[in-house]
Amino acid sequence: MSSQLAPYKQEFLKAAIEGGVLKFGSFELKSKRISPYFFNAGEFHTARLAGAIASAFAKTITDAQQNAGLEFDVVFGPAYKGIPLCSAITIKLGEISPENLDAVSYSFDRKEAKDHGEGGSIVGAPLKGKKILIVDDVITAGTAKREAIEKIRREGGIVAGIVVALDRKEKLPAADGDDSKPGPSAIGELRKEYGIPIFAILTLDDIIAGMRSFASDDEIKRTEEYRQKYKATD
Repeated sequence: MSSQLAPYKQEFLKAAIEGGVLKFGSFELKSKRISPYFFNAGEFHTARLAGAIASAFAKTITDAQQNAGLEFDVVFGPAYKGIPLCSAITIKLGEISPENLDAVSYSFDRKEAKDHGEGGSIVGAPLKGKKILIVDDVITAGTAKREAIEKIRREGGIVAGIVVALDRKEKLPAADGDDSKPGPSAIGELRKEYGIPIFAILTLDDIIAGMRSFASDDEIKRTEEYRQKYKATD
């Protein structure tokens, strides 16, 4: 792996490739774009891979705590992929930074509110009056993150930031279908709209830097061309 990447990024990229989470080829996205790579965090389901993604998230978060002033009380995972993430990440945060052991909790939401027992739509730590850090795999259009932000606010929580596994650094599809026009990414739009920091374990730039040590020249070329064609303005 490329020495340009931080060790934990190298380890995460290696685990993603070996585990079949990050694949190269030809993949049609929801946007109908044909991408030369595809990242599916749902494949992090073995004990080894679940540990790898939780560790990478935890190290990204502690870096943000130390270097970007990130402060939060609760790690929040939007249903469904965010549910195992938030619990595993919280455990890892306690392991690598003992000061987090009693200071950081986790929560996740139900798709439908429970009308019996304890009721409500939130499982885990209450959100009211707390600083909430949202964790998820990627941000595609931003719709799911907006829903999570609004849900957290309704519960009285304060959104402190978002951390995702991958930032594709890719512009949103143009409303008129003309992808030759410059445009912002979904992450850039969320940052501007809500004024919150958003961090990623890996970006497309990181992937390309890492590819130089294992991918074919053709795979690198196609990925670089895709980056150039769809690169966001933010």
